[in-house]
Amino acid sequence: MTIAILVAMGKELNLLLPLLDNTKSETIDGFTFHSGKIGNNDIVAMQCGIGKVNAAIGTLTLLNNFKPELVINTGVAGGASQDAHVMDVIVGSSIAYHDVWCGPGTIYGEASGYPLYFESDKRFSSLIPERADIKRGLICSGDKFIASLEEVQTIQKAFPQVLAVDMESATIAQVCYLRKIPVLVMRVISDSPGASKDNTAQYNDFWQDAPAHTFNLVQELLKQI
Repeated sequence: MTIAILVAMGKELNLLLPLLDNTKSETIDGFTFHSGKIGNNDIVAMQCGIGKVNAAIGTLTLLNNFKPELVINTGVAGGASQDAHVMDVIVGSSIAYHDVWCGPGTIYGEASGYPLYFESDKRFSSLIPERADIKRGLICSGDKFIASLEEVQTIQKAFPQVLAVDMESATIAQVCYLRKIPVLVMRVISDSPGASKDNTAQYNDFWQDAPAHTFNLVQELLKQI
Protein backbone atom coordinates (compact mmCIF):
# COMPACT_ATOMS: atom_id res chain seq x y z
CA MET A 1 0.00 0.00 0.00
CA THR A 2 1.25 3.49 -0.80
CA ILE A 3 0.85 5.80 2.20
CA ALA A 4 1.71 9.49 2.42
CA ILE A 5 2.80 11.13 5.67
CA LEU A 6 2.68 14.92 5.91
CA VAL A 7 4.26 17.09 8.59
CA ALA A 8 4.53 20.87 8.76
CA MET A 9 8.01 21.48 10.16
CA GLY A 10 11.57 20.26 9.72
CA LYS A 11 11.75 19.33 13.42
CA GLU A 12 8.83 16.97 12.87
CA LEU A 13 10.34 15.55 9.68
CA ASN A 14 13.59 14.84 11.55
CA LEU A 15 11.64 12.65 13.99
CA LEU A 16 9.85 10.87 11.15
CA LEU A 17 12.62 10.08 8.65
CA PRO A 18 14.56 7.68 10.93
CA LEU A 19 11.49 5.41 10.86
CA LEU A 20 11.83 4.87 7.07
CA ASP A 21 13.99 2.20 5.46
CA ASN A 22 15.75 2.59 2.09
CA THR A 23 15.00 6.29 1.83
CA LYS A 24 15.46 8.31 -1.35
CA SER A 25 14.47 11.93 -1.99
CA GLU A 26 13.27 14.02 -4.91
CA THR A 27 12.08 17.60 -5.28
CA ILE A 28 8.90 18.50 -7.19
CA ASP A 29 7.54 22.05 -7.47
CA GLY A 30 9.63 23.20 -4.52
CA PHE A 31 8.63 20.35 -2.17
CA THR A 32 11.02 17.55 -1.21
CA PHE A 33 9.48 14.08 -1.02
CA HIS A 34 11.17 11.25 0.85
CA SER A 35 10.25 7.75 -0.31
CA GLY A 36 10.97 4.60 1.70
CA LYS A 37 9.43 1.63 3.45
CA ILE A 38 7.78 1.04 6.82
CA GLY A 39 6.83 -2.61 7.15
CA ASN A 40 5.29 -3.75 3.88
CA ASN A 41 4.11 -0.28 2.90
CA ASP A 42 5.58 2.21 0.46
CA ILE A 43 5.87 5.54 2.25
CA VAL A 44 6.11 9.07 0.84
CA ALA A 45 6.93 11.62 3.56
CA MET A 46 7.00 15.37 3.10
CA GLN A 47 7.25 18.65 5.00
CA CYS A 48 4.47 20.84 3.62
CA GLY A 49 5.27 23.96 5.65
CA ILE A 50 3.33 25.79 8.35
CA GLY A 51 -0.20 27.07 7.77
CA LYS A 52 -3.24 26.36 5.64
CA VAL A 53 -1.97 27.54 2.24
CA ASN A 54 1.27 25.57 2.51
CA ALA A 55 -0.69 22.52 3.64
CA ALA A 56 -3.14 22.75 0.74
CA ILE A 57 -0.48 23.21 -1.94
CA GLY A 58 1.74 20.52 -0.45
CA THR A 59 -1.08 17.99 -0.13
CA LEU A 60 -2.31 18.57 -3.67
CA THR A 61 1.23 18.29 -5.08
CA LEU A 62 1.70 15.03 -3.23
CA LEU A 63 -1.62 13.56 -4.36
CA ASN A 64 -1.06 14.53 -7.98
CA ASN A 65 2.41 12.98 -8.15
CA PHE A 66 2.30 9.91 -5.89
CA LYS A 67 -1.35 8.75 -5.82
CA PRO A 68 -1.32 7.52 -2.19
CA GLU A 69 -4.08 5.26 -0.91
CA LEU A 70 -3.96 6.85 2.55
CA VAL A 71 -2.74 10.22 3.84
CA ILE A 72 -1.52 10.53 7.43
CA ASN A 73 -1.02 13.96 8.93
CA THR A 74 1.11 13.89 12.05
CA GLY A 75 3.31 16.24 14.05
CA VAL A 76 2.63 18.48 17.02
CA ALA A 77 -0.42 20.34 18.27
CA GLY A 78 -1.33 22.55 21.19
CA GLY A 79 -3.55 21.12 23.89
CA ALA A 80 -6.94 22.86 24.02
CA SER A 81 -8.41 20.93 26.92
CA GLN A 82 -7.45 20.12 30.49
CA ASP A 83 -7.57 16.49 29.34
CA ALA A 84 -4.85 16.95 26.71
CA HIS A 85 -1.40 16.73 28.30
CA VAL A 86 2.07 17.24 26.84
CA MET A 87 3.20 14.03 25.07
CA ASP A 88 -0.38 12.76 24.68
CA VAL A 89 -1.35 11.66 21.17
CA ILE A 90 -4.62 13.08 19.87
CA VAL A 91 -6.31 11.09 17.13
CA GLY A 92 -8.51 13.48 15.16
CA SER A 93 -11.76 11.55 14.97
CA SER A 94 -13.09 14.89 13.71
CA ILE A 95 -11.25 17.93 12.33
CA ALA A 96 -12.57 21.46 11.77
CA TYR A 97 -11.48 25.05 11.15
CA HIS A 98 -11.61 27.45 14.08
CA ASP A 99 -11.01 30.56 11.95
CA VAL A 100 -13.44 30.19 9.03
CA TRP A 101 -16.74 32.00 8.60
CA CYS A 102 -18.29 32.56 5.17
CA GLY A 103 -20.89 35.11 6.24
CA PRO A 104 -24.55 35.30 7.25
CA GLY A 105 -26.51 32.13 6.67
CA THR A 106 -23.45 29.90 7.01
CA ILE A 107 -22.13 27.84 9.91
CA TYR A 108 -19.08 29.13 11.75
CA GLY A 109 -16.10 26.90 10.92
CA GLU A 110 -17.59 25.47 7.75
CA ALA A 111 -15.71 26.02 4.48
CA SER A 112 -18.23 26.78 1.72
CA GLY A 113 -19.39 23.60 0.05
CA TYR A 114 -17.76 21.29 2.60
CA PRO A 115 -18.90 19.62 5.83
CA LEU A 116 -18.27 21.35 9.14
CA TYR A 117 -16.33 18.33 10.37
CA PHE A 118 -13.90 16.23 8.39
CA GLU A 119 -13.15 12.76 9.77
CA SER A 120 -10.19 10.46 10.11
CA ASP A 121 -10.84 7.20 8.32
CA LYS A 122 -12.29 4.75 10.85
CA ARG A 123 -10.74 1.70 9.18
CA PHE A 124 -7.29 2.96 10.05
CA SER A 125 -7.95 4.89 13.25
CA SER A 126 -9.45 1.71 14.74
CA LEU A 127 -5.99 0.12 14.51
CA ILE A 128 -4.58 2.65 16.99
CA PRO A 129 -4.49 1.08 20.46
CA GLU A 130 -6.53 2.23 23.44
CA ARG A 131 -4.05 3.72 25.93
CA ALA A 132 -4.10 6.38 28.62
CA ASP A 133 -1.84 8.65 26.55
CA ILE A 134 -3.93 8.30 23.37
CA LYS A 135 -7.11 10.37 23.17
CA ARG A 136 -9.65 10.68 20.37
CA GLY A 137 -11.69 13.74 19.53
CA LEU A 138 -11.81 17.09 17.77
CA ILE A 139 -8.74 18.89 16.41
CA CYS A 140 -9.28 22.48 15.24
CA SER A 141 -7.03 24.25 12.74
CA GLY A 142 -6.38 27.90 11.96
CA ASP A 143 -3.68 30.24 10.71
CA LYS A 144 -2.46 31.27 14.14
CA PHE A 145 -0.18 29.79 16.80
CA ILE A 146 -2.45 29.63 19.84
CA ALA A 147 -0.46 30.95 22.79
CA SER A 148 -2.89 31.79 25.59
CA LEU A 149 -5.76 30.42 27.60
CA GLU A 150 -7.92 33.32 26.37
CA GLU A 151 -7.40 32.29 22.75
CA VAL A 152 -8.33 28.72 23.58
CA GLN A 153 -11.47 29.88 25.35
CA THR A 154 -12.51 31.79 22.23
CA ILE A 155 -12.18 28.59 20.18
CA GLN A 156 -14.06 26.63 22.84
CA LYS A 157 -17.05 28.95 22.50
CA ALA A 158 -17.56 27.63 18.96
CA PHE A 159 -16.19 24.13 19.60
CA PRO A 160 -16.59 23.16 23.28
CA GLN A 161 -15.37 19.62 22.60
CA VAL A 162 -11.99 20.65 21.08
CA LEU A 163 -8.98 18.71 22.36
CA ALA A 164 -6.14 20.20 20.30
CA VAL A 165 -5.28 23.03 17.93
CA ASP A 166 -2.90 23.17 14.98
CA MET A 167 -2.41 25.04 11.72
CA GLU A 168 -2.73 22.39 8.99
CA SER A 169 -4.92 19.35 9.76
CA ALA A 170 -8.28 20.68 8.52
CA THR A 171 -6.79 21.84 5.23
CA ILE A 172 -5.10 18.49 4.60
CA ALA A 173 -8.38 16.74 5.46
CA GLN A 174 -10.31 19.07 3.13
CA VAL A 175 -8.03 18.36 0.16
CA CYS A 176 -8.27 14.62 0.83
CA TYR A 177 -12.07 14.92 1.09
CA LEU A 178 -12.10 16.68 -2.29
CA ARG A 179 -9.99 13.92 -3.87
CA LYS A 180 -11.80 11.10 -2.01
CA ILE A 181 -8.59 9.88 -0.36
CA PRO A 182 -8.76 8.44 3.19
CA VAL A 183 -7.03 10.62 5.78
CA LEU A 184 -5.84 9.97 9.32
CA VAL A 185 -4.86 12.86 11.60
CA MET A 186 -2.84 12.11 14.73
CA ARG A 187 -0.91 14.77 16.62
CA VAL A 188 1.42 14.81 19.63
CA ILE A 189 0.68 17.52 22.22
CA SER A 190 3.72 19.78 22.54
CA ASP A 191 2.26 22.49 24.80
CA SER A 192 -0.93 23.31 26.65
CA PRO A 193 -2.37 26.76 25.97
CA GLY A 194 -5.64 25.26 27.24
CA ALA A 195 -4.23 25.31 30.77
CA SER A 196 -2.92 28.23 32.83
CA LYS A 197 0.74 27.58 32.03
CA ASP A 198 3.53 29.17 30.03
CA ASN A 199 2.95 27.19 26.86
CA THR A 200 5.74 28.95 24.92
CA ALA A 201 8.29 27.53 27.36
CA GLN A 202 6.58 24.14 27.16
CA TYR A 203 6.79 24.24 23.36
CA ASN A 204 10.50 25.06 23.38
CA ASP A 205 11.28 22.41 26.01
CA PHE A 206 9.31 19.80 24.08
CA TRP A 207 11.80 19.87 21.21
CA GLN A 208 14.70 19.38 23.60
CA ASP A 209 13.09 16.55 25.55
CA ALA A 210 10.92 14.69 23.01
CA PRO A 211 12.59 11.46 21.89
CA ALA A 212 11.92 9.96 18.48
CA HIS A 213 9.67 7.33 20.04
CA THR A 214 6.87 9.91 20.21
CA PHE A 215 6.41 9.15 16.50
CA ASN A 216 6.74 5.40 16.93
CA LEU A 217 2.96 5.10 17.11
CA VAL A 218 2.91 5.90 13.39
CA GLN A 219 5.41 3.14 12.77
CA GLU A 220 3.42 0.66 14.88
CA LEU A 221 0.23 1.55 12.99
CA LEU A 222 1.78 1.11 9.55
CA LYS A 223 3.12 -2.31 10.41
CA GLN A 224 -0.51 -3.41 10.98
CA ILE A 225 -1.75 -2.22 7.58
